[in-house]
Amino acid sequence: MIRFISVLGLALFAALPARATVDIVPVTSPGGITAWLVEDHSIPFVSLEIRFRGGASLDLPGKRGATYLMTGLLEEGTGNMDAIAYAQRLEELAASFEFEAYDDAISISAQMLTENRDDAIAHLRGAVVSPSFSEDAIERVRAQVQSIIMGDANDPEDIASATFNQLAWGNHPYGSKREGTAESLAGLTRDDLIAAHQGALALDRVYVGASGDITGEELGLLLDTLLGGLPAEGAPMPDRADYALNGGVSVVDFETPQSVVVFGHQGIFRDDPDYIPAFILNSVVGGSGFASRLMTEVREERGLTYGIGSYLLPLDHGELYLGQFSSDNERVADAIEVVRDQWVDIAENGITQDELEAAKTYLTGAYPLRFDGNGRIANIMVGMQMSDLGTDYIPTRNDKVNAVTLDEIRTIAARLLQPENLHFVVVGKPEGLETTN
Repeated sequence: MIRFISVLGLALFAALPARATVDIVPVTSPGGITAWLVEDHSIPFVSLEIRFRGGASLDLPGKRGATYLMTGLLEEGTGNMDAIAYAQRLEELAASFEFEAYDDAISISAQMLTENRDDAIAHLRGAVVSPSFSEDAIERVRAQVQSIIMGDANDPEDIASATFNQLAWGNHPYGSKREGTAESLAGLTRDDLIAAHQGALALDRVYVGASGDITGEELGLLLDTLLGGLPAEGAPMPDRADYALNGGVSVVDFETPQSVVVFGHQGIFRDDPDYIPAFILNSVVGGSGFASRLMTEVREERGLTYGIGSYLLPLDHGELYLGQFSSDNERVADAIEVVRDQWVDIAENGITQDELEAAKTYLTGAYPLRFDGNGRIANIMVGMQMSDLGTDYIPTRNDKVNAVTLDEIRTIAARLLQPENLHFVVVGKPEGLETTN
């Protein structure tokens, strides 16, 4: 995924102390825009995280890549400013704007000094509400994205992920890269980008987190100034993605001494009542680095890889449980068998009490470290809103983790881990492996 960033060199944006408590206050603007705010007047700047649900999954048939390209053009000029003038003004304001396109959301991150806040918001509004989409900028950014597409076509890790997604999701937008193909990208017009902008950046799907030197009243007025003028409603959301991949192996021939492997099956949604037990379970399986089962069995015990991990991926319209590793071509088949064996063992027998306690210690101890700056706090709050978590989630999250029992872990292990459905996409020249479905 490409990241389109305007960066200023102010270290104070990143160098903030971790917080013991995070006091979230819901705010509603006069115009009806809702946000979550954490006030902090100790340093004169504010961070905003704005997210629009939908993202690249809103692309229309035959227009794949439109939302991605559109997002890359937001800072390429507005009004009488071209891209250079826009960037120069941003530097003068000592502000930072960042735009990202995800499968299910468009994210806008902004940080600014209190003394320049009004001017920075006016500048950001131009990018968000009325980008120019000049033909020169379109062709320049289109060429950048075409270079990314060409590079990804020769990256075994990208090939493995793209192949798994295509096999899993088929014709759903999840089944193709958000950048589009060389052909679909080449066919996009300025009208397509305007339509993508109107469909994706709308008030009926916006979530806002703010942290820093700003009051609730000031934030409400700021949001109306920044986002007023956007469409009230955006494009319809896509249908649920139907998972179509069975257990087996898919080999993609690629000249490389090490095969790259992406493996997985369907996962669990974030709003599932068993999500926290599933999250803890994955920490034991492959989510806690060197302490995980997969790392111990595949790397430490057998030396089949330098690293292996797994993670839950609850998308808005589908859910995955994925893992990834690389191994020498002559040993990758052995590594796959070890992964399968662990999947069977944990599905049937669960984990040990010691593993559960170690995972709880790791997860609860690491959690406060996430709140190490206003930007991180604003980002976390937006994610909480999009996942329908309450404002009390942060102070109660570790209690929820600690309350999970071994029996609950065993129950979710039997449900979540599906050895018979585990599919491996292998990119390389693996010895002793061929495509089986």
